[in-house]
Amino acid sequence: MRVTYRCPVSDAPTLPATERRDPDARDRRVVVVAVAIGVAVLSFAGVFVLWRVFVDTLAGQQVENAAFQGALYGQTQLWRVAERVLDVVSVGFMAVVLVAAMVIAALRRRWSLAIQVAVLMIGANLTTQLLKNFVLYRPDLGVEADYGNTLPSGHTTAAASVSAALLLVVPPRVRPWAAVLGAGYTTATGVSTLIGQWHRPSDVVAAVLVVLAWTAIACAMVALTPAWPSTATGALRLAGDPPPTPATMRGVVAGLVVVGAGAGAAAVVALSHTWQNLADLDARAEKFTAYFGGAAGVLMASCLAFAIMLVLRQAAASRLPRG
Repeated sequence: MRVTYRCPVSDAPTLPATERRDPDARDRRVVVVAVAIGVAVLSFAGVFVLWRVFVDTLAGQQVENAAFQGALYGQTQLWRVAERVLDVVSVGFMAVVLVAAMVIAALRRRWSLAIQVAVLMIGANLTTQLLKNFVLYRPDLGVEADYGNTLPSGHTTAAASVSAALLLVVPPRVRPWAAVLGAGYTTATGVSTLIGQWHRPSDVVAAVLVVLAWTAIACAMVALTPAWPSTATGALRLAGDPPPTPATMRGVVAGLVVVGAGAGAAAVVALSHTWQNLADLDARAEKFTAYFGGAAGVLMASCLAFAIMLVLRQAAASRLPRG
């Protein structure tokens, strides 16, 4: 009698390791998308609140006019640096960064990410121009000469969107440091517009919020993009593109939040003092206090915005093989 032995074979198809479904992946994706959309909605709401408080009211215009006039103190020395910072921002500069960011995304085999970067940069800068020129307005309340509406700041939007685009496309282990540099560059550009009296503080903070909103939308798109198997020959693989260590992520996020919270506290104290002394805004000390409060507000907005962007980007990419 011949006995034939057969190896048991499962009837269930075996999926490659990169295609196996994580039962919790769908839930995580829904949470990330919901949080990102919530951040975008709150950011746009923040832009409206800034306009309503600081542009559409007499007291708000008076406070910001004091900050505007306070920029005159020490302007000669500071403008030497500020002018160089602002000279960097141009249409050509943005085009170069956009192309570079899309190339980085392509080299990392993240084809959809290149599109998301374009959505972020074009969406943020187009939104700023539409809000400033067609949606929002500056009522003439007799505070100063009417220069028209300047909220949000176009220069700050450009600087922040460039920084956010790089945050999206750089490899995971570089991402925390891209957030730090982005917060620093955005702050430098925003404060430079205050020094040159190109913009008021609310213009700059509103611009940061516009970029935060569009970055959140881009992160939602990242979370909704199907995960692709890891490639073995990515031009920017960087030894497997390891994610940043939890300690690094926590340290960078905590650092940005601490700096932002400290700057926010200083801004609240300074601007509250100015708001309560509207009758004395011609005094040098009041103008300087308002100017200092506005600059602190710019630092607060930049640091907190990039901390949020970093967390959203990391959460959106957590399901991908190489971020």
